[in-house]
Amino acid sequence: MKIKRIIYVVYYFKKLNWSLIDKFIEYATKTTKESKVKTWFNVILDAYKYNISLLEYFQFKFYKKTHLEKLKWAGTGFMYEYQLKMNPPKVRNILDDKWLFYQSYKNYFTHKIYSLEEIKANNSIIDNLLSGSHEKLVFKGSHGKCGSEVKVVNTSELNPKTFIDFMIDNNFDIIEEFIYQHHKLNELSPSAVNTVRIFTQLDHKGMVHLLGCRLRISVNSPIDNLAAGNLAAPIDDISGEITGPAIYSDITKEEVYFHPITKVEILGFQVPFWSEIISLVKSAALQHPQNKSIGWDVAITKDGPSLIEGNHDWCKLLWQLPVQQGLKPVLELYL
Repeated sequence: MKIKRIIYVVYYFKKLNWSLIDKFIEYATKTTKESKVKTWFNVILDAYKYNISLLEYFQFKFYKKTHLEKLKWAGTGFMYEYQLKMNPPKVRNILDDKWLFYQSYKNYFTHKIYSLEEIKANNSIIDNLLSGSHEKLVFKGSHGKCGSEVKVVNTSELNPKTFIDFMIDNNFDIIEEFIYQHHKLNELSPSAVNTVRIFTQLDHKGMVHLLGCRLRISVNSPIDNLAAGNLAAPIDDISGEITGPAIYSDITKEEVYFHPITKVEILGFQVPFWSEIISLVKSAALQHPQNKSIGWDVAITKDGPSLIEGNHDWCKLLWQLPVQQGLKPVLELYL
């Protein structure tokens, strides 16, 4: 255990965003009145002691919390080990590969996805995509994470003769029809498709449990990921209503009650087609029960929900920060 925790801390240093942690330390020391040296000591000690990353010390606001409060937070180390047990490496590839995921969960999608190999073998797909029925297309890398390797392109900018070369040159191996989100979500934030993230867990009897529901809200961004500087808000599991303010993962930013661009009120916002969304994820969670703990991303169109992807390594920040509490005890029930 001790050696493993030390290895984790070394890994956290290796992957550290130094400019961001400098920003967080500057902010936290103004609150605590402690020196930067003392703060660094606390960061490293708590990373080792509570199995969290260096940045999570600040994102979980450990500089304000007691020992008992800190024990409740699920950090990177704990989540890595938990998800390794719940979604074993030998069977999680169905969630890692976006193309394989689409083939396996196609019945839960309202839009079509094509692979580069499919397009190479059948050029008529390009003609269909550029025929005028599509204003935009979404290009992706099948193994991209957190919104990386994603590009939305107007079809008017694409040339059928260079279409395949464009995909190859930009490392895109799948292409999706663009999703037009429900008008209520478009009024809230039109810059991206704002997805619902729902965390599901299968128990030892194969029953589906909801660990939490969040709305990811874009802020003048083409993607809605929290890691890209966007917002996330908690959704009531039963009603589909947002029950608290939206938050950033950046600790220097305040909670948000009204969207900073559109000024639409976030608290009390009703997510459309809520019962249909819950039915979709509960059904999807049973499709491949070898993966027991999944973070589902669901888009909402005028006609209902559409699955986007499932994540075996779902984000502990998106899960815990919007409700402002550590939720590790919830997961420990399933170990």
